[in-house]
Amino acid sequence: MYGLIGKLRAHPGQRDALIAILLEGTAAMPGCLSYVIAKDKADADAIWITETWDSAASHKASLTLPSVQAAITKGRPLIAAFTDRFETEPVGGHGLPQQ
Repeated sequence: MYGLIGKLRAHPGQRDALIAILLEGTAAMPGCLSYVIAKDKADADAIWITETWDSAASHKASLTLPSVQAAITKGRPLIAAFTDRFETEPVGGHGLPQQ
């Protein structure tokens, strides 16, 4: 499995609009086992995204999907900064396939 955890900051007051775009554009992504968008409780403009994929190749392929491309195009103007990005290797957990 392949995982990503990332934090981004929306422009002030745009976090909820950005979350709506991300939720809309990431509903059907082959190979995606989990895609969680969360509000940062300490920063009113920050969003954390936690992704689990069956492989890094599936993640890379998802970036070419029309729905994902549309979400990127629509959401990019609302993003102030990408602040943190961590690649992980999920080994299991609730809702994930056992290795």
